[in-house]
Amino acid sequence: MTVIAILETGRPPADLVAEHGDYVDQFRALLGEGVVTRRFDVQAGELPDDPTAFAGAIVTGSAAGVYEDLPWIEPLAEWLRDARGKTRLVGICFGHQILAQAFGGRVEQSDRGWGVGLHAYEVTGDEVWMQPPAVALSIPASHQDQVVALADDARVIAASPFTPHAGLAWGDDAISFQCHPEFEPDFAAALTEGRRGRIAEHVVDEAQASLQQPNDRAILSAWIRNYLGVSGTEEKNKA
Repeated sequence: MTVIAILETGRPPADLVAEHGDYVDQFRALLGEGVVTRRFDVQAGELPDDPTAFAGAIVTGSAAGVYEDLPWIEPLAEWLRDARGKTRLVGICFGHQILAQAFGGRVEQSDRGWGVGLHAYEVTGDEVWMQPPAVALSIPASHQDQVVALADDARVIAASPFTPHAGLAWGDDAISFQCHPEFEPDFAAALTEGRRGRIAEHVVDEAQASLQQPNDRAILSAWIRNYLGVSGTEEKNKA
């Protein structure tokens, strides 16, 4: 049986969970209802004992910064370093950043400010799992932090002027993206609206308008499924 570990590193605001689900729910929807998954609450100290027991592991987004002195961040980084090469790793947003940092890169709060709304990225990689092919992707984003330096063995597979290291890969071991293919536009809009005041009014307004435009979530979701080797048609999810 193919099982994907979902390493939950944060949760959406409580008022959004009832309507939109939490991040694990959203990744289960991305993978397809037939894919078997297992949730690990990383902030509570839960991590898989044996990475080889899983076909892959997804690290979710989080409100935390990977540079913060929180008791669960370094154990997660250590687990990722140990799991590399033993199972396929996927990181999204915070997951993207913790993979980069764990493997020798650096993450900072960007002086570019908040990246919210629908962001467009140039596809700079040519990977076998990038099917259907695309030269650009428009995907919801929600972040302040960015990967600012890469390990020698990291390669950039997606980029934009705002986020130069928007997609990364390390051999065949791991891939990551700063954007959120798991976010439905309505959820991304509600999350951004809830940060009005923390984010400049005009930035929120522009983000909300952009989220009304067509997006490429289906393409990036297919790439992640291809990379993990799941079809979404075999088994039901489990908690």
